Amino acid sequence: MAQSEKKYVTPVSILVDAILVIGFFVYMFGVLKPHVPSEDPQMITLWAALSSACMSGTFWITIQMFRVVFRAQRAAKK
Repeated sequence: MAQSEKKYVTPVSILVDAILVIGFFVYMFGVLKPHVPSEDPQMITLWAALSSACMSGTFWITIQMFRVVFRAQRAAKK
């Protein structure tokens, strides 16, 4: 009766996700920094970082959705 549940979140998957999200944040920060309409370096850094943080959160959700769909497709093939 008792079904053993698989662990879907492992320390390795958390580490991989963290590396991907941090890399995406750094990339987007570099892309967005020249597009901030300000002359103040602090404001440029602030708004580029805030925008990159929002996009990185969306990227993290996308990674999680990809994992779920990929796992479901592999399970459907079995």
